[in-house]
Amino acid sequence: MAKEQLEVLNALDVAKTQWYHFTAIVIAGMGFFTDAYDLFCISLVTKLLGRIYYHEPGSPKPGILPPSVSAAVNGVAFCGTLSGQLFFGWLGDKMGRKKVYGMTLMLMVLCSIASGLSLGHTAKGTIATLCFFRFWLGFGIGGDYPLSATIMSEYANKKTRGAFIAAVFAMQGFGILAGGMVAIIVSSAFKSKYPAPSYAEDPTGSTVPEADYVWRLILMFGALPAALTYYWRMKMPETARYTALVAKNAKQAAADMSKVLQMEIEEEQAKVEQLSKDQSNSYGLFSREFARRHGLHLLGTTTTWFLLDIAFYSQNLFQKDIFSAIGWIPKAATMNAIEEVFRIARAQTLIALCGTVPGYWFTVGLIDYIGRFTIQVMGFFFMTVFMLALAIPYHHWTQPSHRIGFVVMYGLTFFFANFGPNSTTFIVPAEIFPARLRSTCHGISAASGKAGAIIGSFGFLYAAQNQDKAKADTGYPAGIGVKNSLFVLAACNLLGLLFTFLVPESKGKSLEEMSGENEVGEEEAGAGAQSRTVNPV
Repeated sequence: MAKEQLEVLNALDVAKTQWYHFTAIVIAGMGFFTDAYDLFCISLVTKLLGRIYYHEPGSPKPGILPPSVSAAVNGVAFCGTLSGQLFFGWLGDKMGRKKVYGMTLMLMVLCSIASGLSLGHTAKGTIATLCFFRFWLGFGIGGDYPLSATIMSEYANKKTRGAFIAAVFAMQGFGILAGGMVAIIVSSAFKSKYPAPSYAEDPTGSTVPEADYVWRLILMFGALPAALTYYWRMKMPETARYTALVAKNAKQAAADMSKVLQMEIEEEQAKVEQLSKDQSNSYGLFSREFARRHGLHLLGTTTTWFLLDIAFYSQNLFQKDIFSAIGWIPKAATMNAIEEVFRIARAQTLIALCGTVPGYWFTVGLIDYIGRFTIQVMGFFFMTVFMLALAIPYHHWTQPSHRIGFVVMYGLTFFFANFGPNSTTFIVPAEIFPARLRSTCHGISAASGKAGAIIGSFGFLYAAQNQDKAKADTGYPAGIGVKNSLFVLAACNLLGLLFTFLVPESKGKSLEEMSGENEVGEEEAGAGAQSRTVNPV
């Protein structure tokens, strides 16, 4: 039986790339810029927190955060993010994308500032306050994942939809890069104004009192891009797909998109009402019909994102430990506290500039040509290869003459993560589920990823700190924990490749084709219904 698309949705599907597409990318993308900055900037300052709050007088080594404290500081935002993805994903389908969008942004602004203002009478009090605010910061960040992806997918045309969603997510790379650059600028400013000896020269004087301002300023800067974006987010109209297919308001959907596309679009309330009566498109998330149509798809999106984030967040959060293990960053005792922040930030910025950011934009440029499936399989495959290439001859790479080779190989794992599953796991869940469940399913998929990030952040920390310490005492070479961790991450990538085969290819198809919704037989729509073709504007 012939099928017919709503005119307002067909208009969006076939529209030429216009200014509103780029506006939407920037508005949604700045949220991801902030997300990445806030999530990853903590890794730049954890060693500084250890020096300031956990220094033992007379110790031959600078203070470090205890493993449990370090895990909490690094992982608490992920716990908040997971909760926010589930809650705001569900809320985005119940209240609408736009109404919820502003809530997440304001939460991010307020908690970024509050994180930098964390106070306490003791070290434990300050760290506890920091963890509290970073949990709620993560809660707001979590909401940004399903909402940004869903909004961009529902605004985009089907020909370049993958590139537009990927461009939103690619702002994450600039956020990581910005975190490193801000840390370099702040630490350089304090380093020149408040010079201090190395720890070996003067343990007490190596951490000047002003070092406490460094980590606070770095964390608070994350509020700026989010605050600048708030007004424009509130100006965006609700997506036509939510208004027409979920809210059942054809008149409002046509009016909103007529302004956006600058063309006349006919409202089709009768067809929308017919769609609402169609029982085949009214199944819920926990129904047998959903399990039959999309059960394997949801399993594929959740497992691949879960496995990817174990590897991706382990790599990002603990670069400093890996670089220290191979000797690329000097030993802490040879530097003062602010110098150490500068060295860590410089190393992570170099990796972001050479590996992370280019990987995102390769995805933007190629995803609508070679497809989501191919990019994801290729990314997982090469991540596995490069992880094994680092792990098997690990002690070869720790030699001073081979460290540059290690950094290059390590950077390539970031490149293929982003020109691969780190981008596609974000894109696909926003394309393959029905409009009334799209934000919820994306939130579930993203939350599964953050569960992987939590495992990665806690697990890698244990491996890198506890194993190294224990095995060094028994004669094993330092860094054995990092080596074993690389083997585990390679296995995660290989499993991710296998689960990718559960995820359908959505290249070149409309959202309604992928979900099977909004397709009304001409007989059901009425004898007068005619298929319409909207000319691109």
